[in-house]
Amino acid sequence: MAERLLAWARSSNRWVRRAAAVSLIVPAKRGEFLPLVLQIADALLDSDDDMVQKGYGWLLKGAAATHEDEVFDFVMQNKAAIPRTALRYAIEKMPENRRQAALAK
Repeated sequence: MAERLLAWARSSNRWVRRAAAVSLIVPAKRGEFLPLVLQIADALLDSDDDMVQKGYGWLLKGAAATHEDEVFDFVMQNKAAIPRTALRYAIEKMPENRRQAALAK
C-alpha cells in the first residue's frame, strides 16, 4: 500500500495526488501510518495546486489528533516550504500557542 500511495503522490494528475493524502485521513485520525502520512505530506510539499494542498493539510490535521507533537515538528521543520493553505489546515485544531508559532515568520 505504501508504495502505491507514494507513487500516487508523484502523479501528474492533481486528483490522484490529492487521493494519496485524503485516503489516509481516517486511519491517520486513529493514529495509524504516521511515517507514511509524513512521507506523503513531504512528497506533496511543493505542489502549487490548492486542492492538493488542502488534501495533505487535512491529512496532517487528522494525524495531529493522535500525534500532535510529531505533526507540529514536521510543520516547523518545513515551515519555509509548506504553502499557507496546507499550513492553516494542518494546525487548525492545535493549541493557540502552537498555531501562533507555526504562523510566525
